Amino acid sequence: MAVRGQTAESLVAFCGLYCGACRSYRRGRCPGCHENDRATWCRVRTCCIEHGWTSCAECTPFDDPNDCRSFNGFLPRVLGVVLNSDRRACIREIRRMGRRDYAAFMASERLQTLPRR
Repeated sequence: MAVRGQTAESLVAFCGLYCGACRSYRRGRCPGCHENDRATWCRVRTCCIEHGWTSCAECTPFDDPNDCRSFNGFLPRVLGVVLNSDRRACIREIRRMGRRDYAAFMASERLQTLPRR
């Protein structure tokens, strides 16, 4: 699935969310995580860029992303509850499936995130 010239795989955000199913992205109000140079406030994005990772799934210092202060800070935890988002599960699925298959799954299901249980 290609969305506005990008492949589904390129729409997997650094934190594991899927931009291709995001309302702001689909309406043209956001360029997606990897293209959003204005998202300097996002510590996860900054960390991944500094390390050359396409997502937290490539992080080697932390087997569990919840052990990372950038990934599991106060604001991301609050947003996870408000948005019913389990980014940790997203990262686990990227590691298990690979980024391409994860993106294809999220695109086919039209999911921006995996829900909290």
